Amino acid sequence: MNQQTPMSTVDRNAADYAALSNVLRDYFDGLYHCDTKKLATVFHPQATYATATEGKLLKLGMDEYFPIVDKREPPAKRGETRRDRIISIEFAGPVTALARVECAIGPKFFTDLLTFIKLDGRWQIIAKVFHYELTE
Repeated sequence: MNQQTPMSTVDRNAADYAALSNVLRDYFDGLYHCDTKKLATVFHPQATYATATEGKLLKLGMDEYFPIVDKREPPAKRGETRRDRIISIEFAGPVTALARVECAIGPKFFTDLLTFIKLDGRWQIIAKVFHYELTE
């Protein structure tokens, strides 16, 4: 009888860390190129986008957020230097994670807290809560 050995927690975490890193790469690429098709692969369709940076709550669904991204001039087209990086990835269990990342778009430098869920074997952003500072 051929039994598979379950993946150890360390192996699973390494695999999940790599998978999340790949999703974050697509997230950064989607933002840099204003590619909502790519962003749609990393965000769950029911994801939330939220900030209170300007003193009031701004909370959008993906159906409201993606058209905003579509209207932007891509940082790639402007030749902006990429300043995106992963600060941390934490797992709350086998299907829940949090990533803290940074990126810049135009004069805004963002700190994003991205909450992930793993459904049907793939990690997706279910919530993006962020703050930004003006750099210019």
